[in-house]
Amino acid sequence: MRIMGTLDDGAAYDVEVTGQQDRPVTGSRRVRALVEQYTGTPVLLGPLGPRRQMEATDTAAVLALLRAHTRVLEVS
Repeated sequence: MRIMGTLDDGAAYDVEVTGQQDRPVTGSRRVRALVEQYTGTPVLLGPLGPRRQMEATDTAAVLALLRAHTRVLEVS
């Protein structure tokens, strides 16, 4: 899944969420660090839930994390 967006400081990112354990996100070191930082913490998949543990291999959880902490512009 390809995701494009901007970080809090306005920096643009374009990443590929692979769902692989060894390299869950490619394309941006900052987004990869964000995913690593929040791995193991709860994340809401939607505005009201459900809540799921953030796992780097869970593409839906990674997308939810990026929506919560960045401005997602496009998902393809």
